[in-house]
Amino acid sequence: MTVAPGPPPEARPEPRPRRVRIGGVEFDAVTEDRAVAYVMERARRGEGGHILTPNVDILRAITRDRPPHDGAEARPGGRPGDGAGARPGGTPLRELAGRAELVVADGMPLVWASRLLGDPLPERVTGASLIWSLSAAAAEHGLPVYLLGGAPGVPERAARNLAARCPGLVVAGADAPPYGFDADPVEREAVCARVVAARPGIVFAGLGFPRQDLLIDGLRERLPGTWFAGCGAAIAFAAGERRRAPRWMRDAGLEWAGRLLAEPRRLAGRYLVRDLPFAVSLLARAALARLTSREPYGGAPAARRTAESPGTRP
Repeated sequence: MTVAPGPPPEARPEPRPRRVRIGGVEFDAVTEDRAVAYVMERARRGEGGHILTPNVDILRAITRDRPPHDGAEARPGGRPGDGAGARPGGTPLRELAGRAELVVADGMPLVWASRLLGDPLPERVTGASLIWSLSAAAAEHGLPVYLLGGAPGVPERAARNLAARCPGLVVAGADAPPYGFDADPVEREAVCARVVAARPGIVFAGLGFPRQDLLIDGLRERLPGTWFAGCGAAIAFAAGERRRAPRWMRDAGLEWAGRLLAEPRRLAGRYLVRDLPFAVSLLARAALARLTSREPYGGAPAARRTAESPGTRP
């Protein structure tokens, strides 16, 4: 007896990535390619989400539940405090991180900590790289992108550069809102209304943490099928306003040193006074968690293999 073939089975969804707990935050164990594939598969199904890209400074802020002091990622030459600002609505940063669909490690010390735990993240995934790979995929899948953040003219230059490298990319909008707009309800709503009206498939928000991610959190209900990437200085990099460190420095986990050499006055306090001690403590705690595990390599209970950072315990 011949059985007529039925309809082709629906493609299986990209599985939820496993997660690694570092400093009290759950990171997705994904390569950049898999992160892009996950976003595209969910977007095809009409599902949106939030991509959070913590580095050491952001993880420090989340674990201590207060904004960074100088996260001037929103605009080149920004004065100290540009990226921090107030937290509208008082949303706890840890709660904000917990709501993100994808949390990727934009800092090699976080990858090193995962390796010390015996539960390694496959690679560093940066916002500065995702803006290119997600735009290329968006062009292929017909998803319009929106660039939000940077000094006047910067998102427009970034849009031109992205469109030149990603044939077919549709840029739904490029907006450089004025500094402090998110503290003014009228200005904030005007910016949000422009994003909503553009109906983008992907929004790159480069306003600095936590401002960009708080704005994303408020937009998600209004654009449930849109993906949002908090990308810090990525728009400035894409525009050519800033230069990334050489590839060898990035591969060695020294991109922070390249940025420090380029902007010593702005970044010395952040990198050397606040982030370096935090990173050293994080790595030490990860090593200790691994050494005190009673299970074989990689097999310890998750709670015992967690590198809790200073300030995460009562």
